[in-house]
Amino acid sequence: MVNTVSVPSTLYPFQGHYLTISGQPMHYLDEGQGEVVLALHGNPTWSFYYRDLVQSLKDSYRVIVPDHIGCGLSAKPSDEDYTYRLEQRVTDIEELVRRLGLKDITLVLHDWGGMIGLAFACRNPGLVRRLVLMNTAGFALPQSKSFPLALAISRSDSLGAVMVRGFNAFALAASYICCQRQPLSSTLRQAYRAPYSNWQSRRAVHRFVQDIPLSAKDPSWPLVQFVSDNLESLLGSKPIQIIWGERDFVFDRHFLAEWRRRLPQAEIHSYADAGHYILEDLGREARDLIRSFLQRHPLAGDERTVH
Repeated sequence: MVNTVSVPSTLYPFQGHYLTISGQPMHYLDEGQGEVVLALHGNPTWSFYYRDLVQSLKDSYRVIVPDHIGCGLSAKPSDEDYTYRLEQRVTDIEELVRRLGLKDITLVLHDWGGMIGLAFACRNPGLVRRLVLMNTAGFALPQSKSFPLALAISRSDSLGAVMVRGFNAFALAASYICCQRQPLSSTLRQAYRAPYSNWQSRRAVHRFVQDIPLSAKDPSWPLVQFVSDNLESLLGSKPIQIIWGERDFVFDRHFLAEWRRRLPQAEIHSYADAGHYILEDLGREARDLIRSFLQRHPLAGDERTVH
């Protein structure tokens, strides 16, 4: 079933595409031609987060932005029909990449999209050429960082379900607190929440929070550990750009410090007054940083893939 959301076409002027991935209709944007840029969103956002970046890059690049299953315009299946685990998310991206025949990929990653994309990259390092990381992680919670109480409450099957799926508290709060420099307008807040309008459609929002691995007893811990163990060896030689909003109540200075330790060669742009939705808070500045990064790290001659 194709999902629809009420978002002004002036904000999201794209003709989406669908592929059946892991047995579910996955919606994705596929705009422009040239080197492949694959952008993965987090929770509780959707491909809408990358709308302006798509417009900025599509004149020179092929920009592909999927909605994870359960998010945005993709299918929102039951727990019986989909696992909603990190392993499944990574498999979804592997299948999407295979079906579209993508290679020489630049990954642009935010929030949960970071762990999903980095796991994909570590499992398929030959397909990935460059990486852009924004307020995300490729490792477990740093020892210096306490797990936020709001996330801990949101993980529960009882109170968490009522808050996240009943009252849409997670997506509602995010639409207010995730921009610190430039608060979202009412129209934008509504657009971000549009795909998550009822109990059923908010399942993925809740499952993402519940899937955050905090210890070895959590199902997604082994894959996070695999990524953490292999980040430097498999990805450290590739051009990496990090764009960071320091006023993020989860991915804060503790996570940024860990990135600096693990990837000292990365190009880092950090903003003390910006929040979690860094593309929104920085606007054109972030888009220009990404375009400049791509131009300064061109793909070598015959290895460049043009579509």
